[in-house]
Amino acid sequence: MPTPYRIVGPITTKSDFERFAEDGTGQRLRVYGRRLFDEVPTTFAPVERVPVPADYVLGPGDELLIRAWGKIDLDSRVTVDRNGQVYLPRVGTLNVAGLRYEQLEGYLHAAISALFKDFELNVALGQLRSIQIFVLGSARQPGAYTVGSLSTLVNALFTCGGPSATGSMRHIQLRRGNQLLAEFDMYDLVQKGDKSHDVPLLPGDVIYIPPIGAQIAISGNVNEPGIYELKGETTMAAALEGAGGLTSLAGTERVLLERIENHNSRRVEEFSLDGSGLARLLHDGDLLRIFPLSPKFENAVTLRGNVAQPGRYVWKEGMRVSDLIPSRDFLITRDFWNRENQFLPGSTDHAFRSQRAGQSEYLRTDESGNRRGDQSGNQPGNPRTGQFEDRSTDQYEDRSTDQPGNRRTDQLEDQPTNQLGNRRTDQPTNQLGNQRDDTFGSSDGSGNTGKTMIGAVGQNNAEINWEYAVIERLDDHDLSTRLLPFRLVNAIDNRASPDNQLLRAGDVVTIFSRADLDLPIEKHASFVRVGGEVNAPGVYRVSPGESLRDVVAAAGGLTPHSYLYASLLTRVSTRHAQEEQLQQATEQMQRELFARNSNATPTPGQTGADQQAQLGLQQAALAKLSAIKPTGRVVLEMNPDATSAGDIPDFSLEDGDTFYIPPRFGTVQVEGSVYNANAFRHQPEKQLVAYLNDAGGATREADAKRIFVIRADGTVVSRQSRNRHGSFEKMKLLPGDAIVVPEKLKVSSKLNDFLQASQFASQTALTAAALSVVK
Repeated sequence: MPTPYRIVGPITTKSDFERFAEDGTGQRLRVYGRRLFDEVPTTFAPVERVPVPADYVLGPGDELLIRAWGKIDLDSRVTVDRNGQVYLPRVGTLNVAGLRYEQLEGYLHAAISALFKDFELNVALGQLRSIQIFVLGSARQPGAYTVGSLSTLVNALFTCGGPSATGSMRHIQLRRGNQLLAEFDMYDLVQKGDKSHDVPLLPGDVIYIPPIGAQIAISGNVNEPGIYELKGETTMAAALEGAGGLTSLAGTERVLLERIENHNSRRVEEFSLDGSGLARLLHDGDLLRIFPLSPKFENAVTLRGNVAQPGRYVWKEGMRVSDLIPSRDFLITRDFWNRENQFLPGSTDHAFRSQRAGQSEYLRTDESGNRRGDQSGNQPGNPRTGQFEDRSTDQYEDRSTDQPGNRRTDQLEDQPTNQLGNRRTDQPTNQLGNQRDDTFGSSDGSGNTGKTMIGAVGQNNAEINWEYAVIERLDDHDLSTRLLPFRLVNAIDNRASPDNQLLRAGDVVTIFSRADLDLPIEKHASFVRVGGEVNAPGVYRVSPGESLRDVVAAAGGLTPHSYLYASLLTRVSTRHAQEEQLQQATEQMQRELFARNSNATPTPGQTGADQQAQLGLQQAALAKLSAIKPTGRVVLEMNPDATSAGDIPDFSLEDGDTFYIPPRFGTVQVEGSVYNANAFRHQPEKQLVAYLNDAGGATREADAKRIFVIRADGTVVSRQSRNRHGSFEKMKLLPGDAIVVPEKLKVSSKLNDFLQASQFASQTALTAAALSVVK
């Protein structure tokens, strides 16, 4: 059996030329073909159990399997001895050395036929002999190797691990006796898959790997950058062909060649890959760099932003903005029409969706001022997948899974909530006892279709910034970018206008929309949703100067059941301000909490377990405070007796506002540390203390000094503020009011200070939810 040889890992040693090429190109270039010999044991198996070729020459050590039947019965396994002979019982000694395998069966049949007639013969080879060869020169592991008799020159190269870091791959010699039998070029095998020059080995053969010859390095935009060994005179064309050719992005106008002259100087040559350039001869030590093609378009202008087809267009002499954007229809995006054509809002799978290729992803700024990636893939200026979808997922989304105590923000789409954020119980119910959800539209049975439809109204907006578009142009003198703003409306409507500017090749024209630049109120549309007790609930477009009173009038006015005092106006900008304030406050509290407890020591009488319990209580309070969901409610402070549209404040509106007018409530809510937290029938002359008594009064854990009332209009009245103007207990409540009895906490002074810091929440119309955190 041939001895197994193992090669561990690729060659890590660098030759001088490899280091030279790395310094000259700034990157490590692999020696071409060397990867073939990396990790040889995983790819190379010795030649053993393979069919024996017909021209195989028998020699000492080969095993023969001979079977005969008929007039002679023979089943022998014999080995060719050193004399080249085998012995067969009843036949004698036969000389088989030097015979080819294809001759063996005929030779044995003739020899046996001299003694026996009428028989059949079958001859096969068993274990083949091993031969010893020598691998010398610049091999990775030179030495003597015992290999199988079927091994060839290539098999032996894999066995020894191939040439070393300084060994040649193009002039590998096979010597037999005193003759040079063959010279093998590994590039023929690697580049062309040509193994025709491979030679079978015989005992005593010597494989000699000479030192590496002339080398060049090719880097840049070729398919196989690396270090190549030259063989004879090599032209630029032949070298590039050997490196796999140029890539599709390679430039041919400028090629850089670094050359060593006569081992005493270096110089740089620059030429193009034309006929003469490709015919240049390469020398030992050359470094060739192929540069990429310039991405510059010589005859194109780029149109991007809020347009139907962003992309590059052919530039022509005398081309103007109006030639690039011939009509207003060219500014309506495909996404706009796709959303217009949808039967069910929210679907994004359609055949005519916008092409994403070549479109940049720009960072946008939402209403809160936070930058975010435009996931729609649109260019700047394209309306977002829903200009109102941000609002629909913020202000109008169904928060039915919010934590108890969080005020719902979908007042137009779900049942009204009381001031504590709990669903009211005085609304009509269906026959199943479920509360009706018919404020806007009807449901298809899933309970979502009506909401989706009303949420989509007014969201698909192709609003263009007609006052500002811009041309980006590269200044040929100082190579800086110049911005040439123009009025889009003039450029399209009046071709003779100065705004219809002359374009140059390479210009980039950007069309903006309201989603990209904040426009003045007079320049963009605002949509407000009105629901509840109005004659025509829906979404209305608000013109500049129109107020809340005007929108209610546009909605058909109030119904006889309207309760203006408890009306709810929510605003996106207000909600974002509340969220930011809440986040800042909770982060500050978190820092103070860590600072207080990092070096805190137990007070007298306090154990470590008490201290940990106190810390857990503080963290739980902070976590609940962080979970508060601001609603963005704007308190209108209307008169409790307000009954007509004229009583509505002349209050200016913002885009995305929601105004909900509930029906007149018939209950007063009592919540907190009472024995029977519930809703009680409102009685005009009934005082606060009477409602508390109906709820069973305050419990032992109640903090009677901190009782407060949340009015139906969102204002808060506490015992401290009321006692300045009269008795708090004798206060008369209005329909929809809520009495909150907080729980008394027996905590240390540090925790008390910490909890007192949460009083900031009362300034953001979140008093009920915030104070419920400390329960």
